[in-house]
Amino acid sequence: METKEENVIRTDYSEVMQKSYIDYAMSVIVSRALPDVRDGLKPVQRRTLYDMYELGIRYDHPYRKCARIVGDTMGKYHPHGDSSIYEALVVMAQDFKKGRTLVDGHGNFGSIEGDGAAAMRYTEARLEKLTQEVFLADLDKNVVDFMPNFDETEKEPTVLPVRIPNLLVNGADGIAVGMATSIPTHNLGEVIDAVKAYMKNNDITVKGLLRYLKGPDFPTGGIVVNKDDLLSIYETGTGKLRLRGKVEVEKQKGGKQLLVVTEIPYTMLGANIGKFLNDVAALVETRKTNDIVDISNQSSKEGIRIVLELRKDTDVENLKNMLYKKTRLEDTFGVNMLAVADGKPETLSLKQIIEHHVDFLFDITTRKYTTLLEKEKEKKEIQEGLIKACDVIDLIIEILRGSKSREQVKKCLVDGVTEGIRFKTKASEKAASKLRFSEKQANAILEMRLYRLIGLEIEALQAEYDETLKRLAEYEDILNNYDSMSAVIIKDLDKIKREYGTPRKTLIENAEEAVYEEKKQEETEVCFLMDRFGYIKLIDTAAYERNKEAADSGYRYIFRCMNTDRICIFTDDGKMHTVRAEDLKLVRFRDKGIPVDNVSNYDSAKEQIIYVAPLSEVKDRMLLFASSTGLVKLTSGEELVSTKRTIASTKLPEDDRLVFVGAADGMEQVVLEASSGAFLRFPTSELAVMKKNAAGTKGIKLKDGETLEHVYLLETRTECTIEYAGKPLTLNKIKPGKRGGTGVRPRR
Repeated sequence: METKEENVIRTDYSEVMQKSYIDYAMSVIVSRALPDVRDGLKPVQRRTLYDMYELGIRYDHPYRKCARIVGDTMGKYHPHGDSSIYEALVVMAQDFKKGRTLVDGHGNFGSIEGDGAAAMRYTEARLEKLTQEVFLADLDKNVVDFMPNFDETEKEPTVLPVRIPNLLVNGADGIAVGMATSIPTHNLGEVIDAVKAYMKNNDITVKGLLRYLKGPDFPTGGIVVNKDDLLSIYETGTGKLRLRGKVEVEKQKGGKQLLVVTEIPYTMLGANIGKFLNDVAALVETRKTNDIVDISNQSSKEGIRIVLELRKDTDVENLKNMLYKKTRLEDTFGVNMLAVADGKPETLSLKQIIEHHVDFLFDITTRKYTTLLEKEKEKKEIQEGLIKACDVIDLIIEILRGSKSREQVKKCLVDGVTEGIRFKTKASEKAASKLRFSEKQANAILEMRLYRLIGLEIEALQAEYDETLKRLAEYEDILNNYDSMSAVIIKDLDKIKREYGTPRKTLIENAEEAVYEEKKQEETEVCFLMDRFGYIKLIDTAAYERNKEAADSGYRYIFRCMNTDRICIFTDDGKMHTVRAEDLKLVRFRDKGIPVDNVSNYDSAKEQIIYVAPLSEVKDRMLLFASSTGLVKLTSGEELVSTKRTIASTKLPEDDRLVFVGAADGMEQVVLEASSGAFLRFPTSELAVMKKNAAGTKGIKLKDGETLEHVYLLETRTECTIEYAGKPLTLNKIKPGKRGGTGVRPRR
C-alpha cells in the first residue's frame, strides 16, 4: 500500500510573524481606525447609519431605542462588540464634537464637560435630516457597490453616497497600528464653496482654495491664532494649529472686573475643562497671581461661561496672557490628514481630499443617471406600446375575445401568431399577424385597465410620453456632457448649502505669542517645620513665636528661611532633594502640612531623612559627611548648588549609607560613636576637604560587624553631655585621639 509523503514547508518564524502582523495592521488601518476619503466615515459609523436607514429610523419617524440599533448593527454588519458601536453612535449625536451631527439623539448623550452618555437601554435616536438626504439618498439607484456582510447573509454598502466632503466637515480622529489620523472640523458652506471652486478650475492651488475655505471651524468656537501656518498645513496635510479660548471682560459695580471664558479650544473638551479650573486654582495657591479673587463654572446648555472674578487694579491683558501660557486656554491641535484613499492609507492635502471627493461625486452621479436613463427607456418602450395599442384597440379586443389563454394572446401580440384564435374577418386575422409588440409592451397591454381607453386618459398618456422623451434627452445630455453633469452637481451642492449651511464659529487670525510679566514674589521671612512623620509646612514667624514651646517639642526640624529659598533634604542613600519654598502654602500653626513625598522626589519607603536645611545656609557652609562604614569628609556647600530637584550629595560605597550630615563651621572637635560603644574624639582640622563625588577617608577603625552610629560636633568652650548606659557622659572629657583610631570605651 502506497503512502503519500507529507509536503512540509519550512518557514522562518520571524517571517511568519512579520507577515501576520502586517496583515493585522492593514486590517486595523483599513477596516477599523481610519475613515474613507470618499464618505469620511469609519466602517462602524457607516454600518450604524446604514442599519438605521434599513430599520426605517428616519428623521420624520419616531425615535427608537439605541439598544435596538446597536444590537441590529452588531448582528448584521459589525460583530466587534456593542460598546464600539454605541460609542460611535453617541459621538455622531454630540453637537460639541461634530461639525454636523449625523444622528438625532434623544436622552442623555453626555456633555461638553466630559460626562458620559446614559446606557443604550435608556437613550433613543433617529437619523438627522441631513444624513438621510445627503448621506443615504439614492442607495436604490445602484450608485455604490454592495458587498456581503461578515457571514454572507446580508449585503452592505462599501461606501455611502455622501454628496459633501464629510472628511472635512466632520473631521476625524483615530489611532491605527503605526499611524494615526487627526483632521479638524470645517464649515459646511465653506467646504461646498471650495468644492465648487475646484470643479470650475481643476488647476486651482491650495492657496486659491483657502480663499473659500478659511480654515478649521470647530463646534466649540474659539480662535485659531496661527493663520499664516494654514497654507503649509493644508498643502502637506500635517502641522499644528494654535487654538485659544474666547475671553471677554465684563465690568461690575464698584470697579470690579470679570474675565469670562465664553468659548474654549476644541482640545479642552471633556475632562480638560475641570483641569483648566484646577490649573487656575493652582496659579492662585502657588501665588503665581494674586489678581484672581474667585473662579466659578457657570456653563449650561446655552454655552460655556467660566467666570474669573478679578481685583480692581488687575492688568487684564497680562493676566490673559498668563492664562494662555500656563493653562490649556491656549493649546495646540495636531493635524494629520490621513485617510484611506484607493484602498490604502495616505496623508492628503486639502486639494487631494477635494479631488478624491469630486471624483466620487462624478462617479455616483454617473451611476445614478445611468440607472434613471435605463428606467426611462423602459418607461418609453411601454408608453410607445400603449399608444400603439390605443390605435388598434378594437383588433386587440377581438384577439382577446377569440383567444383561449394569456400565452396565446401574448404570442399574437409579440410574434403575430394567429393560430387557434377566432377572428370575425380575414382582414382582422391578417392585421393581427402583422403585430410586433415587445415582451414588455405585450405585458403592459395585457395589464392595462379599460379606463385608459377614455379620450382624456389617452391624451395624458401622450403627455407622459412627451415628458419621458424630455427626461431621456436630459439624462443623456448629463451623461455625455461634462459641463451638464457639473451643473447638476453644483446645483445640488447649492441646495445643500442653502438648507444646511451655518455661520462660522471659529475665528481665524494671526496673534502674537502670549507674553506676560511674571510678578516677582514679595520676599518675606517664614518658618519651616517638619515633624517626625515627614509632614512639612511654612508658617508665619510671628505664629512660630506665639507657639514656640509647642513647636520645639513637636517638630524634628525647625528653621527660618525666606519664602524664595529652597529647602535641602539629605537622605541616607547619599541624595539631596530640594523643595521650593514657594511650592509650600503658608498655613496656620495647627494645620497638618503636606508629606514631603508630595513636593519632592523623596521616597519614604526607600530613604531616611538625616538632615534638613535651607539652601541659603547650606551653600555658605562647610558640611561634614559621615557614613556607616566610618568614612568621613568635609565638602563645601557651594558644590551642592543645582537647579535639579535631586542630586547625589556624596559618593557612597556599595552597602554603605550616610549616618550624618551637618555644618562643621566653627566646630573645633568631632566625636564618632561606634555601635560597640567606642568613642573617638579628634580635631576637625584632621578632616580632609573633598569634592562631593569623593567617598571620604577613614574616620574611625571599626571591627567586623561594627558600624558608625552617631556623630557629634563640639565647640571647645561649650560642654556637650549625652546619656550613655543610663548615665550622663560629657563628650568634651573623652580622651582625645587621632583620626582613624579605634577610640576608647567610657566606664559604665
